[in-house]
Amino acid sequence: MTVNWSIPGLVEGAARPIIGTTHLPSEEPRGRILIGHGFKGYKDYGFFPWLAGYVAEAGFVAHRFNFSRSGMDHGDGPFDEGRFLEDTWTRQVEDILALLAAVQDGLLPGGSGPVVLVGHSRGGLSSLLAAGRHAGTDALAGLRGVVSLAAPAHCLNMTPDQQRVLLDTGRVPSPSSRTGQVLQVGRAFLQEQLDDPQGHDLLNLVHRIDVPVAVVHGLDDDAVPVTSARQIISALQSEASLSVLEDANHVFNVPNPFPVDGEPSAPLAEVGAILVDFAGTVLSC
Repeated sequence: MTVNWSIPGLVEGAARPIIGTTHLPSEEPRGRILIGHGFKGYKDYGFFPWLAGYVAEAGFVAHRFNFSRSGMDHGDGPFDEGRFLEDTWTRQVEDILALLAAVQDGLLPGGSGPVVLVGHSRGGLSSLLAAGRHAGTDALAGLRGVVSLAAPAHCLNMTPDQQRVLLDTGRVPSPSSRTGQVLQVGRAFLQEQLDDPQGHDLLNLVHRIDVPVAVVHGLDDDAVPVTSARQIISALQSEASLSVLEDANHVFNVPNPFPVDGEPSAPLAEVGAILVDFAGTVLSC
């Protein structure tokens, strides 16, 4: 059973909702899992519906969601270019805090309880950033673990030329091959990093994470090199594991679209097994 929902975001500026889809297990839940997407991804993209359905069949409530500034609503439509322009790392972190609070307050389907946070690519970095920045605070009281899938190890990956253009013009183009839109990254994305470099130093911040972390990466990832996973695992001080998947690309060899009842690729099946095993361990403690 799936249920669509929407909650207000906590970010400053114009109100932007966080929308999601929950997959409910057929029995008493073993725990709750939040699944976030990457750059130009969204909750209905590629392997996300399959992964959420898989963990629900294993007994977990699975919430796949769109970040408030993803520019995406339910489904596979075009991006809202204005919302996309507003996205920053801090806004994604604040979305994650809003979702964790919503779970603890019982505002999402499936009730309240401890949570495992899962993020793919940019969503994985945002998940680690949230866990590092807010370690030991009430905002993470319900967090029991983080799973990073194909995440970069650094917040800032723009060239100096791209940074100059962004600061001078207020935006840099980032075309979407899926929709044909020429999306724009806004100045705020870079400016907040220049204003607060320590708050965006992922490899330093992950030292503070005090819950178990599972880092998963494809050996053949041509979007984010596997060296990123090794840097993250080396920087972690909490209980952590690294899984490097052979013959796996950035999206674990899954096309978009991909049916929720489709036959998973071998790497995706391995991701599902790793997630269920990790969640079963940390949520039973």
